[in-house]
Amino acid sequence: MDARRRSALLSIFLFLLMHGSHCFYLPGVAPRDFEKGDPLYVKVNKLTSIKTQLPYTYYSLPYCRPPTIVDSAENLGEVLRGDRIENSPFVFKMRQPQMCNIVCRQTLDAKSAKEFKEKIDDEYRVNMILDNLPLVMLIRRGDQDAIPVYQLGFYVGLKGQYAGTKDEKYFIHNHLAFTVKYHKDQQTETSRIVGFEVKPFSVKHEYEGQWNDNTRLTSCDPHARRLVTSSEKPQEVDEKQEIIFTYDVSFEESEVKWASRWDAYLLMSDDQIHWFSIVNSLMIVLFLSGMVAMIMLRTLYRDISKYNELETQEEAQEETGWKLVHGDIFRPPTNSDLLCVYAGTGVQCFGMMLVTMLFAVLGFLSPSNRGGLMTAMLFLWVFMGVFAGYASARLYKMFKGTEWKRIALRTSFMFPGIIAVIFFFLNALIWGEKSSGAVPFGTMFALICLWFGISVPLVFVGSYVGFRKQAIEDPVKTNKIPRQIPEQPWYMCPIFSILIGGILPFGAVFIELFFILTSIWLHQFYYIFGFLFIVFIILIVTCAEITIVLCYFQLCSEDYLWWWRSYLTSGSSALYLFLYATFYFFTKLEITKPVSGILYFGYMLIASYAFFVLTGTIGFYACFWFTRLIYSSVKID
Repeated sequence: MDARRRSALLSIFLFLLMHGSHCFYLPGVAPRDFEKGDPLYVKVNKLTSIKTQLPYTYYSLPYCRPPTIVDSAENLGEVLRGDRIENSPFVFKMRQPQMCNIVCRQTLDAKSAKEFKEKIDDEYRVNMILDNLPLVMLIRRGDQDAIPVYQLGFYVGLKGQYAGTKDEKYFIHNHLAFTVKYHKDQQTETSRIVGFEVKPFSVKHEYEGQWNDNTRLTSCDPHARRLVTSSEKPQEVDEKQEIIFTYDVSFEESEVKWASRWDAYLLMSDDQIHWFSIVNSLMIVLFLSGMVAMIMLRTLYRDISKYNELETQEEAQEETGWKLVHGDIFRPPTNSDLLCVYAGTGVQCFGMMLVTMLFAVLGFLSPSNRGGLMTAMLFLWVFMGVFAGYASARLYKMFKGTEWKRIALRTSFMFPGIIAVIFFFLNALIWGEKSSGAVPFGTMFALICLWFGISVPLVFVGSYVGFRKQAIEDPVKTNKIPRQIPEQPWYMCPIFSILIGGILPFGAVFIELFFILTSIWLHQFYYIFGFLFIVFIILIVTCAEITIVLCYFQLCSEDYLWWWRSYLTSGSSALYLFLYATFYFFTKLEITKPVSGILYFGYMLIASYAFFVLTGTIGFYACFWFTRLIYSSVKID
């Protein structure tokens, strides 16, 4: 019966992981039902480019504007991402097609023409939203049977040449052919929006006579049923050029239900390689972990049995290996205060990551909840401050520390302070580029309030509770005079050992790292949180095991300075992460602007630093548990 129960629980757990790896929607977001003729309001979002990584607001370009521009309410994550969602002059009526609607007419001056040209050069895309669905453009592939691939938004324009000329011209996409897909309820006759697509065209519209409100276009006429095609003469971008912005909208009934409407967005790239790579990585790491665990258990069992037998004989004075350093193994390390701070911060990072991934696997942080992931991580980081203070204070008291307020203060400010300095510097660069990615003053003030008003007090509360607890007792006594460490072989050199130790944890995550970087820097959706959770568990196991193994070898070489080395061994995987990010920058991205390059490496430095604190803490606590376990298992006089 117990075996059946365990099997059922395991099946439920795997089902949740796999179900979360596809698409799971935010509970509480209810679908909207539209009657025929109901107004549909299109919202505009930021302009984005993978070449600059600097978002801009839609109305930073001289596009057609509604009478009044209204900003939508945005959460903290959306603001930090640079999202600026506003209303637009595009208004549809449900299931009522429209042809050749004129939005406005613009005559470009030198400044406007330059702005359009710069955005076309940098391959900026226009992003729009309808009923919380992003606008996508279908990308045609050679294979007719292939799954359709979609691209978020459409390009501002393109560069090209007229036949028989060599001069390169700039052309703007001024005619948009929208397609709204809907799923119809046969009983109520209401409809739900399940798709929002566009085909952009560059068309030099023509008309007869003088322009007025009743002017009819000859290049696009709803009365004559004349549609815009790709064979039309394109609209150039240049000073004193007249541009007429128009759009069509058609409605297409779809069998896709509302609950599955995000599937098209989540299948933007071929995920077969993703599946194969994750499974392959999982099998390799599990095999290595099993081998390491088996070797360690057999070796330790033999060592402990041998030492306990020696204690019963008169051979105890001939001790060798790790038992020989029992009088120094728990001697406080140099810079023990700093180690306490980093261990506490790592606990805070670990708690934030674990709870975030659990929420994501359960569907609370789906792509439909725009900005939800970043918002959740920020608030979880703040509230995990209590665990950071507790962990650092407990370790600090074990090292015979007495000034718990000082250690709480350093835990509150060291890691967040370094991140804040880098972030403020990068934000100043973004602000200098007049990008919407710059964090506004109000949001900056809110972040500071979260830090000083909630996180810092919680760290002090945790430190107070942790310091009042009874100090952790060492399983063996520490000698007054430190033992001399013998000369170590070259392969046990601290630098070499630390660098080797970071390879395996990085190897456990680098496949997933590729998809995470692609989603961030190439503006794609990341949604396979089930796999990410599995990779996170693998990372924890790998960091713990590789640190324990190398710590065991270190102690067998009679080197008892394990405190900092255990932290740096698994933490060195952050170095490989940053090196891989550098490799990704030069091989996958097409960033040309120096400011964009600084932003990339600045943000990746922040990510690598956080990864160092996370993995280092996992390795440290694994080694801490391991040393206490083995030295409490042998008889020591």
